[in-house]
Amino acid sequence: MQRRASGVLLHITSLPTRFGVGDFGPAARRFAAFLAKAAQSYWQILPLTPTSTFIGNSPYSSDSAFAVSPLLVSPDQLVIDGWLAPEDIASGYAPGNPAVADYEGAEVWKDRLLRLAFARNADRIATDAGLAVFCREEASWLDDYVLFRAIKRERGGQGWADWPAELRDRRSSALDAVRDRQAGELAYLRFVQYLAFSQWRALRRHLRENEIQVIGDMPIYVTQDSADVWANPELFKLDREKRPVFVAGVPPDYFSETGQRWGNPVYDWPAHEKTGFDWWLRRMAHNIALYDVIRLDHFRGFEAYWEIPAQEATAVRGQWVKAPGMALFKTMLRRFPSLPLIAEDLGVITAEVRELMAAFGFPGMKILQFAFGPGIAENRDAPHNYERNCVAYTGTHDNNTTLGWARSGEAGEEGKKALFAYLGREIAPEQAPWELIRLVMGSAAATAVTPMQDLLGLGEGARMNMPSVAKGNWGWRAVEDQFEASLAERLRAMTEIFGRNH
Repeated sequence: MQRRASGVLLHITSLPTRFGVGDFGPAARRFAAFLAKAAQSYWQILPLTPTSTFIGNSPYSSDSAFAVSPLLVSPDQLVIDGWLAPEDIASGYAPGNPAVADYEGAEVWKDRLLRLAFARNADRIATDAGLAVFCREEASWLDDYVLFRAIKRERGGQGWADWPAELRDRRSSALDAVRDRQAGELAYLRFVQYLAFSQWRALRRHLRENEIQVIGDMPIYVTQDSADVWANPELFKLDREKRPVFVAGVPPDYFSETGQRWGNPVYDWPAHEKTGFDWWLRRMAHNIALYDVIRLDHFRGFEAYWEIPAQEATAVRGQWVKAPGMALFKTMLRRFPSLPLIAEDLGVITAEVRELMAAFGFPGMKILQFAFGPGIAENRDAPHNYERNCVAYTGTHDNNTTLGWARSGEAGEEGKKALFAYLGREIAPEQAPWELIRLVMGSAAATAVTPMQDLLGLGEGARMNMPSVAKGNWGWRAVEDQFEASLAERLRAMTEIFGRNH
């Protein structure tokens, strides 16, 4: 990512469709056309893994680190590919507000469509060579995942740590019995993953044809109630009942005075080291196949992580524990000579974390909203301090929109004064989004990325996520007329002025 370039941050679920949430279908190709017209090189997205309405629809809380969410399967594409008939999707699924994702309703509606496609195409499925190859190549995670999902469905969504011991502990006889009685469901779940991966790969080919690369997102942790932990309990710090002894999070910071208690089980790093980091190598290979560049979330956790006793209600009483980041990335580089990673280095960053990044040349992140306040001259997020090897953002999915930030007084009076002094004039809040876009685009950073909400000049209601708040996140969606040619032309003009065009 050393050449000057720029891109847009927009998650797939935020695309406009007739089906409750965005997907891999025609709207994704229309957005690709918008990016091409705007001379953008990157489309940054959030994790593609399955989400759950029970835990707030967060793409960072998934039951698999490898699977792709069925919600992202496009009904339009199912018709184009002959799995469904046009009349099957003619009515669409129309939520009350097209600007807000309806995960729960879309999940029910799409599951019905996918089961219809599965039932109607039995002969085609039985002879589909692509499906057979997919199941064989992805077996290392797919077999455990479909089994996990089938058991959860059979048990009404119950968490795996509460399953009967023979299922919880993966006794062979119990799992064989599930495979026998749930053969049809297992075949269906494999079929759904095949469709999801096939549609994503087709979209990736389309993006490559338009010289657009995808920046994907790889969370450091996995969810306790996931196929990953169920299938690999020895790789996590669990008790005899397979429940976490410690959970992950971050200490008090800019976002929360009590820190963030994420609740993910922490890794038993010595156990990973004994395997030669095999699970991590498989996970990285999987993500390299999915994306062109990978944003490695919570990078500092690979040098040291905040470990919270599981019984604690907040993150305050955690402690820092060393992690084997140097050994891990050396091992990865032996397998993957080029690691296309962005280190998400936000929060409490130490000299040791910087040394780890520098050892491998990983670019870090700069967040312009964090720049303004006392000490701006030395602030690492201020544009005059950017090094070339970094990715600069106006804000991320965890920030307020820039308009919301400017209106809300989030930066404080000192921040507002610093912003005005930096720009050399006072501005209205409505001017802030494009003024900050100009700053990151004109900076020395090799890569500049702007959330779509900032390009559109949207307020706080379009914020994607409020950290430490469990409900009401991940819902914002663009509407059909927002990818206007005039907006693409405005972005292209700025991209060309600052030498970031293809």
